[in-house]
Amino acid sequence: MTVFAPDHPELPGWRHVYSGKIRDLYAPLDGRDDVVLVVASDRISAYDHVLATEIPDKGRVLTQLSLWWFERLDGIPNHVLAADAAGGVPAAVEGRAMICRRLAMYPIECIARGYLTGSGLLEYRASGTVCSLPLPSGLVDGSPLDPALFTPSAKAEVGEHDENITYDAVVTMVGDDAAAQLRALTLQLYTRAESIARERGIILADTKVEFGLDPVTGRITLGDEVLTPDSSRFWDAALYAPGQTQPSFDKQYVRNWLTSDASGWDRSSEPPVLPDDVVERTRARYVEAYERLTGRSFT
Repeated sequence: MTVFAPDHPELPGWRHVYSGKIRDLYAPLDGRDDVVLVVASDRISAYDHVLATEIPDKGRVLTQLSLWWFERLDGIPNHVLAADAAGGVPAAVEGRAMICRRLAMYPIECIARGYLTGSGLLEYRASGTVCSLPLPSGLVDGSPLDPALFTPSAKAEVGEHDENITYDAVVTMVGDDAAAQLRALTLQLYTRAESIARERGIILADTKVEFGLDPVTGRITLGDEVLTPDSSRFWDAALYAPGQTQPSFDKQYVRNWLTSDASGWDRSSEPPVLPDDVVERTRARYVEAYERLTGRSFT
């Protein structure tokens, strides 16, 4: 497990309260307890390690792409209150930070899968199921799942791996009503986003989102990030071919290099520093995902 002690900027009017794998959280110094400043760093994680090497502009891509998606997910409330200096975001982190409503977060990663791949494929090959949900025989890597599946996982501590759980386990953790709403909202979000991405020549294979309870409205509310290359698998529709690993718009260059002979990494120690070309190619994939989805130039 990675010993995690990232650097974080000192920001006037805010005090640092927590660091996750990628994001740093700040509370206001004026004593308010209903808002939080969420700052996306350029850190990158792989195989449950936060790497020593950062990816330039990654935090800005994650924040700006999340904001773009939040605006398009009609009917799903989100936690964003402000995202620029005019709204109170410190100048030092403008573009990579959001002031958000503080939510009581559910201890669940809400995952929607529209295609069979990743850990779901591994479980399917072993048992014919994904999160204990039976699937037809004969599926391959990249096979579409219709309808999309809700396959939750239990949140893990930084440096640990999230554990896939059943829907019944979600009910036990949060109750019948909340579990039903989390499943419905997750699948509603995926269906909407999958359609938008497909119009832009991108397949949204799966996505992971988080929800919390808004103490002001009493509504289940979308938090954290949404539909970024860190939380979703985006594939190029023009290159999609079931039965093989699909090229993706995320940190796959990093994963591939770490597991290659070139890295020399044995997985029992801290990962090595990333070469410049891996950093550049990874940054390029994040930027390409942003530009293709939004139709905007990343500057």
